[in-house]
Amino acid sequence: MCHAVNEGIRRAFTDGIVTTSSTMAPCPWFGEAAKIARELGIPLGAHQTLTCEWDYFRWRPLTDGPSLSGPDGTFRPSVELAQQHVKHDEVVRELLAQVERFRSAGISLDYLDHHMGSTLPAGYAEVSEITGVPFLYSDRIRRSLTSFSQLSPRDAAGKKEWMLSYLRQLAPGAHMLVCHPAVESSELAALTGPDSVPYRWAAEYRLSDLAVLTDPDVKKLVDELGISLCSLPEALSLGE
Repeated sequence: MCHAVNEGIRRAFTDGIVTTSSTMAPCPWFGEAAKIARELGIPLGAHQTLTCEWDYFRWRPLTDGPSLSGPDGTFRPSVELAQQHVKHDEVVRELLAQVERFRSAGISLDYLDHHMGSTLPAGYAEVSEITGVPFLYSDRIRRSLTSFSQLSPRDAAGKKEWMLSYLRQLAPGAHMLVCHPAVESSELAALTGPDSVPYRWAAEYRLSDLAVLTDPDVKKLVDELGISLCSLPEALSLGE
């Protein structure tokens, strides 16, 4: 999404327990994200993007479908608003262009998912079929995962303890934990105003995610419990 997030993912991958990153092709810092992924060998998925939630940090579609953007030419700020306007053919063309941007950058995709929620289910299914890249929220993948959880939307004060408890109660199988790490930066503070709905997602959730993901106690517990950190394809092979 932005430089602070790219740096957070770099640190969470090299110094923490992150194994995979979803990346948004329409965002202005995609070039840096692709470079980091190539250099470090970070497995990537395409975070298919049809919305942009921030007040002051706005990004545009890669294609010119008029149904995809609001009056200012950028994506609409919520899934609900996007659902009211998008047209199937324009969604498919945009999402295919996003996949192509990865391929043009020399990156092979492990999976597709979506940003903020499902704007057009049939569109994601069609793009997955055309590209041959699996969609994370398909029935096949969800059946292969023993659990699917989120680290991010929790109060910072209790996030580490939640994480340790989460790790201790994992049953045998393949588990996915979604997170949103970022480094501290004035960039994050400038994304949106304090009265906006996604305000806590700008800095609070992201900084505390990075702190937990790189915490020595968390890494130590992963080792003690014999948890294998793996990419999504590796996890899916366990569930088959």
